[in-house]
Amino acid sequence: MKILAWSGPRNLSTAMMYAFGNRPDFEVMDEPFYAAYLATTGLDHPMRDAILASQPTDPVAVAALCRKPPKIHSYQKHMAHHMLPDFPLGWASGAVHLHLIRHPARVIASYGAKRDDISESDIAFAAQASLYDRVGGLVIDTADLRDDPAKMLAKLCSEMGISFDPAMLNWSGGGHSADGIWASHWYNAAHASTGFAGPEGPLPTVDRDDLLQAALPFYTAMKARALQV
Repeated sequence: MKILAWSGPRNLSTAMMYAFGNRPDFEVMDEPFYAAYLATTGLDHPMRDAILASQPTDPVAVAALCRKPPKIHSYQKHMAHHMLPDFPLGWASGAVHLHLIRHPARVIASYGAKRDDISESDIAFAAQASLYDRVGGLVIDTADLRDDPAKMLAKLCSEMGISFDPAMLNWSGGGHSADGIWASHWYNAAHASTGFAGPEGPLPTVDRDDLLQAALPFYTAMKARALQV
């Protein structure tokens, strides 16, 4: 089985990669299109030069890597906005698609703590909704995952047709060998974790209401499709 997990940033995507990476029957891949995305867009992200040096920048070459049959089950973590409209997507055919969503107020607050000058394309709600329209798949609201990780992961595994492994609930701190080079900037909380954090508190107040209002319709539409336990 090949699982393609799509999300925007700050969305428990790394924790989910660690959960699947802690299973003995899964290998994991971390944002393989990141360098190609930066090279094509010219965007200046933190650690840009290191990222460009660490991965292929040709999206066709990246697609070939992602298409390669895994030796065991595979969980690929992807950012929805990395899959630019002219990047090939045929490599994703036949995979199980998983979409992770999070309330935009939480995403904006978390992303803003790591990077200034945020745009709607950075938080990727529109890009993820568009991708869902193209590939379909399963949807999980990460708030529901944090409320009861065991039940939600068991439900997800059942929907995917694989057995639930309790090893998904805990992992060793310090990161995973598959982490991208950018982990030192973005994954501090994930590296300090050994499992899913508990339920989140009240929604944060954000100072970018324009981003919040732009993202909310996409989040609400995806939320209506989310798995329930």
